[in-house]
Amino acid sequence: MPQPDLPEQDEPVRSATAGDSPAVAAAHGNRLLLLALFTSAILWNVPYGNYVLYPFKLLATWLHEGSHGLAMLITGAGFDRMEVYRDTSGLAFAKAGIGTAGRSLIASAGYVGTALFGALLLVQGRTVRGSRVVLIAVGALLVLSVALFVRNGFGAAALGLLGVTIGLIGWKASESVAGFIVNLFAAQSCINAVLDIRVLFSSTLLVNGKPTGSSDAHTLSSLLGGPPWLWASLWLALSFAAFYLALRYTRLRADAPAVTRD
Repeated sequence: MPQPDLPEQDEPVRSATAGDSPAVAAAHGNRLLLLALFTSAILWNVPYGNYVLYPFKLLATWLHEGSHGLAMLITGAGFDRMEVYRDTSGLAFAKAGIGTAGRSLIASAGYVGTALFGALLLVQGRTVRGSRVVLIAVGALLVLSVALFVRNGFGAAALGLLGVTIGLIGWKASESVAGFIVNLFAAQSCINAVLDIRVLFSSTLLVNGKPTGSSDAHTLSSLLGGPPWLWASLWLALSFAAFYLALRYTRLRADAPAVTRD
């Protein structure tokens, strides 16, 4: 007996999974990034939205000071300690003095390193597995940095709590939540990298609530010459270039034709 024709059913909409092709995963990651950017724009412009974004600002400060610290280790100056304050400012301290080239690299590392890390997050947040790895790795690095380098009470408590929370999200959260958090982290890292550089054009800088006339741009100016705004502008241009290349890469992956197997 012939079977009656049944109406075709649409394939259910699903999120990307670890087995998806790179193009499908990248397209899903791009949607999460757009959602993260939209969420960021709303939170920046609604009352108390800054409280929601506060942890991401602390993370940006940690990236900035950690980049200084990494440059200190690479140049041989040694990384003594770092401090992160309630107003989201921070400081990194070397163990020893070094030459002009090394000091110039250290001065540039904070802003450039934050921008490069944000761009890396944009790329790694394209896949489910990449999102989970990023969150667990960032959480572990936060806890490790607290144990080894963070020496003020607020910084140790805040960064330690963030590290444990981020690690647990990477381990326990759903795939979509993990992907969204990574993309929100990437969006905020990129935004804060640009905003922090923009602060260098101001005549007054605050560290731990106290005015200071010395910034990374001023340090580089004293070492290599040129006005501080020149170096701030160069770092800003490098940040935009890093973000553009990262977004360009993710767009190419999303547009790549899927490879089928017989």
